[in-house]
Amino acid sequence: MGTLSPEVSKRLEDAVDRMPAFPKSVQKILELTRNINCAPKDIVGVIEKDPVVTMKILKVLNSAFYALPNKVTSVNRAVVFLGINTVKNLALSFASVGVLPSSNAAGFDMERYLRHSLITAGVARQVAAIHAAGRIDPMDCYIAGLLHDFGKVVFAQFMAEEFHQALQTSDETGRRLHDTESEFIGANHTVVGSMLAERWQFPAALVDCIRHHHDIPVADSLFSECLYLADTISKRVVDPTALPHADYDPNWHGNAIPFTVDAVANSLGDLGRFASEADMFLQTSRA
Repeated sequence: MGTLSPEVSKRLEDAVDRMPAFPKSVQKILELTRNINCAPKDIVGVIEKDPVVTMKILKVLNSAFYALPNKVTSVNRAVVFLGINTVKNLALSFASVGVLPSSNAAGFDMERYLRHSLITAGVARQVAAIHAAGRIDPMDCYIAGLLHDFGKVVFAQFMAEEFHQALQTSDETGRRLHDTESEFIGANHTVVGSMLAERWQFPAALVDCIRHHHDIPVADSLFSECLYLADTISKRVVDPTALPHADYDPNWHGNAIPFTVDAVANSLGDLGRFASEADMFLQTSRA
């Protein structure tokens, strides 16, 4: 989309400023993990200082989803059973849920949004692990998947009337939501989402990836390709019978990941497990 008007820019900036800060404990975890010499005990130490995240991680591990024979009562033991990367992903996911509003006047389905984000995050992590091993950190791709649509949350919270009109028009006409957002708000969720990621001090590559996640990647951008593939595949996970979404090009294949969406989806095996993981997380986070 073109340059934003001063009025729209100011409204977006004000909305982003009103969003809660991303938890310092999770920012610290992300900072630590960018150091290849970081010891798992350092990450565990940060998580244990956040009692809410600790409680929720342990609740997930002790849920029926994992069916462990004995109850786990410490983050350190959680790392033994789940691995440090899974524990980091859970901490990040719970932090994201923590800044979501409990309700909104736009009629935006927050649970559906969160389910799609969790599935996209899981798929993005796996795409990176299989097709980009050693070239990109799967954790970064997980974050991109989790946060790529967060701009919708900003709209639902602080531009509820216009966002409701955008949602309604998209549903009634079949037009893409990010196009109807631009019509009623003057910008779409990719713009405000990237502004929020920047305010939360995420890396520039992640900010740019969120900003362009509805653009079919045209350059050799491994980060963007992972997110585009994951976003597209996650829609298939949620509804395998749905028609391809408007941004889907069946003949597209990346430069950094030189395979079509179908080929990448097939390489991931049972896609249903991503939905099962998301549903388990949602069930636990409600408690």
